[in-house]
Amino acid sequence: MISKGMEYLESRLMFGMVPGLESTFKICAALGDPQKAFRTVHVVGTNGKGSCSYYLSGILQAHGIKTGLYTSPHLISLRERIRVNDVPVSDADLDRLFLQVKAAAEAARVEPTFFEVVTVAAFLYYKEQGVQVAVLEAGMGGRLDSTAVARGNVAVVTSIGLEHTEVLGATESAILREKMGVMPGVVARPDVIARNASDEAISGKKVYVVGGLSESLLVEARDYAAAVGAELVTPAIREDIELPNLGRHYVENASLSMAAAELFLRQAGGDFPNAKPYSDGLALETLKTRSWPGRMQLLRDAGGAVRYILDGTHNSHAARRLAETLDCYFSGQKFPCVFGALKDKDVEEMLRFLAPYVSEWHLVRTPYERFREPEEIAAILERLGQKVATTGPLSKDVLDKVTGSQGAQPTLVTGSLYMIGEVIDLLKDDFEELAFFRSLTKTTNEHR
Repeated sequence: MISKGMEYLESRLMFGMVPGLESTFKICAALGDPQKAFRTVHVVGTNGKGSCSYYLSGILQAHGIKTGLYTSPHLISLRERIRVNDVPVSDADLDRLFLQVKAAAEAARVEPTFFEVVTVAAFLYYKEQGVQVAVLEAGMGGRLDSTAVARGNVAVVTSIGLEHTEVLGATESAILREKMGVMPGVVARPDVIARNASDEAISGKKVYVVGGLSESLLVEARDYAAAVGAELVTPAIREDIELPNLGRHYVENASLSMAAAELFLRQAGGDFPNAKPYSDGLALETLKTRSWPGRMQLLRDAGGAVRYILDGTHNSHAARRLAETLDCYFSGQKFPCVFGALKDKDVEEMLRFLAPYVSEWHLVRTPYERFREPEEIAAILERLGQKVATTGPLSKDVLDKVTGSQGAQPTLVTGSLYMIGEVIDLLKDDFEELAFFRSLTKTTNEHR
């Protein structure tokens, strides 16, 4: 039976995604402003936010700081979104926290969205747990994302691309400004950022750590930072980083994480007596063990052979990155591919990037209502001259049959993160790389 807290959360789905901070501010005020109890590092960007946040939280934790991590979407369970020192919040705590948010929302006379409820619940939990710094991945944009009510002096911008243009703007320049607007307490021109003048900010220099931008966007980012009285840092891509996740883009994200950790510890380390001074060596050792699940993740059998390559390729930019990574690490190889996508994605462009690396396609769907029918994708692939082997619902039987028929050749599983989450749930007992998920049970698959 669904818990009262989860029932309330799911009732919020009807409101969709509503950009703006007013409701979050009001609920937080009714709860005593829990977001002021800890420091914050914001992470924004079109792609790479999750991995960057995960790498950064691990580095800070390794330096002796009690660290919260807030990410979205989840793969299996909502518990994944709210972690303290890598431990996910419990089901019981989630239920209690959601009901606290419900009571505060009713007292404040606001109707929060799904994402706003989860965000405020995270703030409450981090305060209760004595978190010293929370790494917050923005859900959408930055300036009007509910995570922006938390206070911080460091924000990371991982990349900029066209997304949610109906809300964030029709150009990459507009989207850049929206994402850089995530940090509170800046003094800005009205045309650059609309900010509540009463927002309380912590002292210290504001710093943007920026990567993955074109030269023209980087000029705009520098202008923006100067306008709001902040410093802008563009760290070099490190060549000495080793990660479980394959791909140059993950090295780029980890480079940003190292730079952000060093800046944060330099600014705030003295406020945490148990924190270690920033150590490059410690950061590098930590990153060797940080596998961001479902993103260019290799699953190996007991003999060490790679059986699956999992990658949540949810848009064309990510598909291009996957193609580049396959070309780098598996040059000349083609794989059987289990693929599924949502209705609102530019599937044809994604398929064009991936086609040179696929020997045969196995098209699947999950019960999620936004999923595109496999037959629709099959029609696109047929126009592209590609071989479609099977279509149908995703199941453990499908995965076993595809992988079992290929001998030593790994199976590529890519497409929607919703599908990747379902695959991880099906395979979590079979592979040690997925052991984190064994204690998690599926909750709502709505990833807002």
